[in-house]
Amino acid sequence: QGQLVESGGGLVQPGGSLTLSCTSSESIARFMTLRWYRQAPGEQRDLVAAIIAGTTTHYLDSVKGRFTVSADNAKNMMYLQMTSLKPEDTAVYYCNLRGTVLGDSPDYWGQGIQVTVSS
Repeated sequence: QGQLVESGGGLVQPGGSLTLSCTSSESIARFMTLRWYRQAPGEQRDLVAAIIAGTTTHYLDSVKGRFTVSADNAKNMMYLQMTSLKPEDTAVYYCNLRGTVLGDSPDYWGQGIQVTVSS
């Protein structure tokens, strides 16, 4: 089964930046959707950003213009670059790969990594 591992989280002050990385044990080029989710304390898990079919991107409205999702197929990694961070961005962030071009339905999740934005 595929494994995903997030890294790059931590504590940052408001207005600061962090880049999260997600390393996949399988080729990410074969997955239809590459996604980042987050779950804040006491909140439901929300979709933050996604790459669909390797071209189209989607962002949660509250992070548009501040977050950038990208992928490096050669390294089997995906990234979430976060700038102008706000306290409300504090959450556990998860990467997710779902579906392949062959039509099967794998659903791989990372363990999650904490991002805390605080003065």
